[in-house]
Amino acid sequence: RIHEMNIIFRISTVILLTNFDKIDAFISPGNLRPQIQSKITRTPRNQLEAGKNVKPLESANVASNQMPKNDNIFKIIYDFSRPHTLIGSALSIPSLCFFASGLPNNLISLKSKMALITAALIPSLLINIYITGLNQISDVEIDRINKPYLPIPNGRLSLKSAKMLVCFCLFSGLGIGLLMPKVYTSFSLLTVLFGSAILGTMYSLPPFRLKRFPTLAAFCILTVRGSLINLCFYTHFKLKSLFSYSTKSALNAFKDLIALPLIDLKCSLLLGFFAVFSVIIALLKDVPDFKGDAQYNIRSFTVRLGCESVFNFACNLAVLLFWGTSLSLLPSSVSGLQIGNKSAIMKLFVSVSAFFAGNSILKKKGPVNPKDPKAVY
Repeated sequence: RIHEMNIIFRISTVILLTNFDKIDAFISPGNLRPQIQSKITRTPRNQLEAGKNVKPLESANVASNQMPKNDNIFKIIYDFSRPHTLIGSALSIPSLCFFASGLPNNLISLKSKMALITAALIPSLLINIYITGLNQISDVEIDRINKPYLPIPNGRLSLKSAKMLVCFCLFSGLGIGLLMPKVYTSFSLLTVLFGSAILGTMYSLPPFRLKRFPTLAAFCILTVRGSLINLCFYTHFKLKSLFSYSTKSALNAFKDLIALPLIDLKCSLLLGFFAVFSVIIALLKDVPDFKGDAQYNIRSFTVRLGCESVFNFACNLAVLLFWGTSLSLLPSSVSGLQIGNKSAIMKLFVSVSAFFAGNSILKKKGPVNPKDPKAVY
């Protein structure tokens, strides 16, 4: 399998290198401006039928003026990958590993955990880029209004290059997951890789395009961010801490995945917290995109209920979540300190941090104008 992985990576590298000159041509601002101008000035058919006048961006030169002078392909790919989502994944996966299996108690244990984290992190980040990139490809016209600074709307990256990049990330991420030695992979890891890719595709692309329907879009985010990622990674690292690899059938492995929240209190609390947190994400993410979503008939909760209502509800829900977490941990941490329990110190720290996090949200949301995307961000 290692030999097969080497072959796949060599072929992928050769394909990329042989197409580097073409990619450079795609990214060249001079080559893209005519295409951008024609796309920007085109009025969507559904709005023509509705008799609405759509104001395009001022000109393609506006986009080109926003381009950094010393831009290069790596900076473009970095911006295209939506770094804040990569940072979230890069922090959450190691955290889930230590939460599920405990902190390492010696150097050998540390090396083993770091190898497991790295093996899970690489394909996960590739699938993350695929999902966020696919969403940008399917929302080019909307992003010209909501996020004109992204690489595709401002002309730094062509659609063809973006499609090549997301295809490479998809097949590389799934390929690494499938071809990794059994000591590093599991049914749970493959479930989160394939499940996230499938739901991410259904979220962005027709005929499904779940983002058009607020309830289905929220359910999709809740499933991926709230359940799939946390349950699968927790189960993966938990079982790997007990067995280096399992010979169980896929059916038995699936049963373990479903049963773990019922028998592991930490897993249940983890899923409960992030289920609520995912609802907050699903609501807040559309608040800055109100104008573009309304213009292109994306009936999000923000479009239906208004920016202020959704923003205030989501922020208040976040405050309640953090304060509830703080209060739930406080009694056990105080009683643990009285009997000299070392883990009680960490519980008390988390409890206090959660309280101040909720308090910070409550204070900062006051002066924010929900109709101003920059203020919301």
